[in-house]
Amino acid sequence: MRTDRVLMAAAAAVTAFALAGCGGGGGDGAGKIPTAADRATGTGAGEGTGTGGGKDEVAAYVDAQREWVECLRAGGVDAPDPDENGQVNLPDGRALKSNPATRRILEKCGRNKPALPEEIERRIAPELTPEQIKIRFEFAECMQKNGAPDFPDPEPDGNVYGDRQWNQASAGAKRAARTCRPVIGEPADEVGPGKG
Repeated sequence: MRTDRVLMAAAAAVTAFALAGCGGGGGDGAGKIPTAADRATGTGAGEGTGTGGGKDEVAAYVDAQREWVECLRAGGVDAPDPDENGQVNLPDGRALKSNPATRRILEKCGRNKPALPEEIERRIAPELTPEQIKIRFEFAECMQKNGAPDFPDPEPDGNVYGDRQWNQASAGAKRAARTCRPVIGEPADEVGPGKG
């Protein structure tokens, strides 16, 4: 359904926001999440809005990823070592998930996987162009003004970090997604012939 694709695009935008880059701490705006309106007026928190548990949380995550890789290998999956951020690039992940035996191993080994720490999100976030950042702020503002007031605002770098929940299933969110499609390059819903 077209609405589902719009919500998936919106969710993808949020997910893309959530994949993070690097950020420091401190500053007058520490802890404040900038809004789309802040971006438009040039106010809001600065670069140092990062939160998270710091190096201990990162080290624990990387260690857990190493244990996950060992579990996969014990089950016969050829998995590479995690990088310094705990990221593991599994070869041909689709093929692994389509094989029932390896899917069971992935599920078994993944049961206790920790959540991605916000600090690592910030490290691995894509660096966006000024135009991409502008589009993300415009999309967030459009969503908020058209029925999804809880849609997360991006940070100054255009990304969203941490677990920012918003109600994607509400009628307002669906309406906002339809309205805001053109902002992210999706065509507006076309009205088809009526049924009679």
